Amino acid sequence: MNLDIRTMMVMISALCLMFSGLLILAGLHAGKIRGVQHWALGSLYIGLGLGFSYIIQQKSSGSAWVLVFGATLMAAGIGLQFNGIQAFKKGCSNGYIPWLLAGLVFIQSIWLVILHPDIHARVIANSVVFALSNAACAYALFIRIEQPLRTAYWFTGTSFAVVAIMFLARAIIVFLSPADTYTLYSQVTINPVSFFIGSIAQMCLAFGFVLMLNYRLAADLQKLAASDALTGALNRRSLEQEATRLSARCTRTGDTLALMMIDVDHFKSINDRYGHPAGDSVLKHLTAIAQKTIRSDDYFARYGGEEFCILLPSTLEKDAWLLADRLRQNYAEMAMKFNDEVLHSTVSIGVSDSLHAGVEFASLVAAADQAMYRAKQEGRNRVVLHSLCFNKATI
Repeated sequence: MNLDIRTMMVMISALCLMFSGLLILAGLHAGKIRGVQHWALGSLYIGLGLGFSYIIQQKSSGSAWVLVFGATLMAAGIGLQFNGIQAFKKGCSNGYIPWLLAGLVFIQSIWLVILHPDIHARVIANSVVFALSNAACAYALFIRIEQPLRTAYWFTGTSFAVVAIMFLARAIIVFLSPADTYTLYSQVTINPVSFFIGSIAQMCLAFGFVLMLNYRLAADLQKLAASDALTGALNRRSLEQEATRLSARCTRTGDTLALMMIDVDHFKSINDRYGHPAGDSVLKHLTAIAQKTIRSDDYFARYGGEEFCILLPSTLEKDAWLLADRLRQNYAEMAMKFNDEVLHSTVSIGVSDSLHAGVEFASLVAAADQAMYRAKQEGRNRVVLHSLCFNKATI
């Protein structure tokens, strides 16, 4: 392959440095999303490491140490990219990984470059470490996650896998080649091929990182648009969208759907006595308790003011009552402190289901609202079923 290796090395180094700047700029708009700065710093280290390797053929004095530091920087860069993936996925990362990789490559480079020079052994050892490091990055990205983020994960993971295979092939070819026939700039096939693949892979990695960030930001914006700003629960519009989907499924399959309407008792009095910040705190506490009480496939939303609504798929009134009463008790037992005063609050809950009120969301809401109004009339802090409203009975 008739490609100048030194030119390709400079090109890859320049690409890494530019991608580092691109990721830094992208990170400025990432908000609380973590990992982007790790990727930027990792690309910077890889670019500097390749730049140091290019200096070797320009200077004779100290070139061995330049090679050591270049390989060490590249190892640290890959470790930072792995840390970035962990932080992007989980919000935290193992900070020792870049130091561990850099230390390992530094020690083996000192041994094989300074103390006991052996270019074959050094290339094989470093290539194996780089191959395993890139493979770990690829493995961390090949996970099942919702679309379209999965596409970005797998694209970036594939790029890491290609780099890992390239380094592994380089190690094997050098291992099988005769001793004293390989140098960094020799025109054996593996050198131009590996640098060419490396340049393409670096572009793909930078594109993949930016794609991951873009999809995450889009998902966060969509989640923000679907949530109530104060409590973090679903907003009314999102609830109505989910209700439309669930109602259509019930009509198609004959499944049941239950709904709770929840209202905070004496909420106006709380605002008047303690102030609106106390009222906000009450709504947040109710949201926290409700989200711990309901099931994973239930939909909890703020319907308006101090009213909340819960959609319960595949549920009948009597089963929804059990969940509603547990929520009522958990909330009533909680004491909230505000301005050195202990604040107690209760809720009234009305329950309806599709067997008695029909599958239309408006009908379910009207029935549950009627039951909740009956709960208010009968003394508050209780759960009332719509099907028993006309008998003036509660469970």
